[in-house]
Amino acid sequence: MDKHCSNVRAPGARGALLALMLMTAFICLGSVSPSTKAVAQTGEIWLLVDTTALTLTVMRGDTPVKVYPNIAIGSNGTTREKVIRDERTPLGEFTINAIRPSTRFHRFLAIDYPNRLDIGSALIDGRISLKEYDALQGALDKGEQPSQETAIGGYLGIHGLGTGDLEVHGAFNWTNGCIAMTNEEIDELAESISIGTRISIR
Repeated sequence: MDKHCSNVRAPGARGALLALMLMTAFICLGSVSPSTKAVAQTGEIWLLVDTTALTLTVMRGDTPVKVYPNIAIGSNGTTREKVIRDERTPLGEFTINAIRPSTRFHRFLAIDYPNRLDIGSALIDGRISLKEYDALQGALDKGEQPSQETAIGGYLGIHGLGTGDLEVHGAFNWTNGCIAMTNEEIDELAESISIGTRISIR
């Protein structure tokens, strides 16, 4: 699902100035964006992915509603500094931004990776260039799906197995960075959520 390209470093002095500006922006975003804790307190439905226990839990506020055990994540584990084709699942706070059938995976619940915080962090630590940053932010400004062709990849979500091997799924983390469940589980989960449902991957 991911495609590979090499890391590109942000320019020196200009990169430092951008980093300062972005850090300020992150503080502002944090002050207006509801946290998972705030969502939990409202009683809203949200998803908690525990990448250590390999569970996905549907939460209503602070209360677990349904636990799906034995999910699969990226074959190389997790990361907060994702790069394309690293086969790692990104940790962080996301939202579901598409729910659609999939010929390969039965059903696909897309998450908004990379979001603005992911893009800003990637520029600061040099995983994307200023040109890539501008293109990714420009796509978000237009309400479009960011390209998955940059150094931090994209097109991630929760999906089913399709015609995949249930025994392999039960024994290994096998995805390219997505979260996988059985076809029956993904169908049931899709009934519990909607576009905009928050997902915390920890």
